[in-house]
Amino acid sequence: MSQPTQLANETKTSAHEGNSDVAGNEFLAFTLGNEEYGIDILKVQEIRGYEAVTRIANAPDFLKGVINLRGIIVPVVDMRIKFNLGSPTYDQFTVVIILNIEGRIVGMVVDSVSDVTTLLPSQVRPAPEMGTTFSTDFLIGLGTLEDRMLILVDIDKLMSSPEMGLVDQLA
Repeated sequence: MSQPTQLANETKTSAHEGNSDVAGNEFLAFTLGNEEYGIDILKVQEIRGYEAVTRIANAPDFLKGVINLRGIIVPVVDMRIKFNLGSPTYDQFTVVIILNIEGRIVGMVVDSVSDVTTLLPSQVRPAPEMGTTFSTDFLIGLGTLEDRMLILVDIDKLMSSPEMGLVDQLA
């Protein structure tokens, strides 16, 4: 058991020596529509089943509302609405990923989570410039696996961006 741990630590060390800040890190893979995304696993506090939220008046559509998480009021963002990926459907696979972004707790609704993946430096490609509704400012790059491609999201930048409006609410 010590060999894989040692290998993982060596991989992380060598990755930080290279150009990429993320290669060698572990990512939680989740789906939105037909696409698979990845966020830094260290930002994830917990994963919960989707439950009804309390709506906030005059909040943007993507801000579903808030939940009470053991006494902490947590804003919940629906990423399918935020990324303009069609109408969200909530079923037994829908989950809320509870994130800890610089000491702030935020919930993120996704269609499903699949696994935690470690990416090596050779598996992370720069994000291409695209004229989409999703700003590449929030992309770290693309993680390439054998038959999968993860869109790696800089969840810190995204959740603390002025367009999300969570900074003022949580400050």
